[in-house]
Amino acid sequence: QVQLVESGGGLVQAGGSLRLSCAASGRTSSNYGMGWFRQAPGKEREFVAAISRSGGMTNVADSVKGRFSISRDNAKNTVYLQMNSLKPEDTAVYYCAAKRIAGISRVGAMYDYWGQGTQVTVSS
Repeated sequence: QVQLVESGGGLVQAGGSLRLSCAASGRTSSNYGMGWFRQAPGKEREFVAAISRSGGMTNVADSVKGRFSISRDNAKNTVYLQMNSLKPEDTAVYYCAAKRIAGISRVGAMYDYWGQGTQVTVSS
């Protein structure tokens, strides 16, 4: 079992940056592949980025490629989502997720644990 707590969300102007953090407690986070997903009002949840257990493999959605990056610090049991050049369409609740199976995945159903989410609002 692992518990996930996201932080770092907030209100930012278009073109600005935010760094989201996901702190894991319980089992050591290095046992899990991690991912970030987001859900905007009235829309389905969508994949944003994923990282392998060691951090050696990453994958980001095409919609955020070149602007967002994912990283992890296993010593701190924390995963990060660096978001640059934010756009109003990035506005959403961002969720951190953990999966027991090795590798990375864009599919939400592959993840076993989810955080409560953190709101990101980008004003134009």
